[in-house]
Amino acid sequence: MENTFLFDSKELSATGLERKHQIETDPSSRINHMEYLPGMDIIESDVRKNVMEHFDSYDYNKYTAADVRRALASDKCTIEDFKALLSPAAEPFLEQMAKKAQQETSKHFGNTVYLFTPIYIANYCENYCVYCGFNCYNKIKRLKLSYEQIEHEMQVIADSGMEEILILTGESPAKSDVEYIGEACKIARKYFKMVGIEIYPVNVKDYKYLHECGADYVTVFQETYDSDKYETLHLMGNKRIWPYRFDAQERALMGGMRGVAFSALLGLSDFRKDALASALHVYYLQRKYPFAEMSLSCPRLRPIINNDTINPLDVGEKQLCQIICAYRIFLPFCGITVSSRETAAFRNGIVKIAATKVSAGVSTGIGDHEEKYTGEESTDPSGDEQFEISDGRSLGTMYVDISDEGLQPVFNDYIYV
Repeated sequence: MENTFLFDSKELSATGLERKHQIETDPSSRINHMEYLPGMDIIESDVRKNVMEHFDSYDYNKYTAADVRRALASDKCTIEDFKALLSPAAEPFLEQMAKKAQQETSKHFGNTVYLFTPIYIANYCENYCVYCGFNCYNKIKRLKLSYEQIEHEMQVIADSGMEEILILTGESPAKSDVEYIGEACKIARKYFKMVGIEIYPVNVKDYKYLHECGADYVTVFQETYDSDKYETLHLMGNKRIWPYRFDAQERALMGGMRGVAFSALLGLSDFRKDALASALHVYYLQRKYPFAEMSLSCPRLRPIINNDTINPLDVGEKQLCQIICAYRIFLPFCGITVSSRETAAFRNGIVKIAATKVSAGVSTGIGDHEEKYTGEESTDPSGDEQFEISDGRSLGTMYVDISDEGLQPVFNDYIYV
């Protein structure tokens, strides 16, 4: 069983330390983040152009209370209306936004809330992303689960009643190649009715292979749509290539995936512009692939191992609520996921307004579900977590809490034929 550090900044060679210092301090030493690397699919698509035109020109300070009132009174929320709802001028109208968002949620989703859980099967990573606990220079305990360990972890999760799983890895094609992830999907299909993946972006043929292995949903966080800011946050690794990451969801749909999910990591850059781009990414792809199911996540920055000062800057719960309500009004059919990064109190409230999916029984570590789900200590090693969660409720507790809010928890509503 592999259980070593991929990189350890305290034990790096002098050359390694010099390289780390160089890429941190000298932008010219880093590869061009806008140029594709050899072997990366380049697809013909106007989606990125359309999204970024709005992103670049968005001046949210120009919107007024009158613009917000007009957006709230409109039967159909236009892109311009959506921009007004994301603006500072909309903050005093949060109660009205929440009411309209709740009406749209009820109209299209009833009173249901979907439950899922993530499973991290490896935390090796080849990227140097300065805010992430998995980054290749962070000293953490690295682990890659064997197929037997993956099956055991999934069986423990399935025994709790969960029917949807999201498989995650660190971004290391060398340690967690497509074939390894594919085998994990095959195992997951034995235990769960819906299998999603949140892995490093891959080419169309790889998404097709993973779909054939049992995955039907792909989540990719763009992190930030601000390409200049992106360059300063992603200093090394394939993730550094901004346009390849942007097109990942479209490649997944071209590979046959049923659905895709989008997100910016709020707090990395200007959150209003990132929220705008995230929703427009969905908007334009939905028109190009109307058969696909699409959803948005709304994560904020969280502390990581060796850096507990990381925080989402000016994105408070009020701002997060505004974003989620604006998403629902603009994209009434779109699923909205609020993860365990947020507090139990916030999640209990937002599912009554606009969110349609929440995680439960969450661990962002590797190989520790048996202890968390059953209380029994495992003799196998575990790997460190990607970030600290805020809401650690079990599936059972989450089910009861959602029911107590007058909502209906749902494990799955898909039938495969």
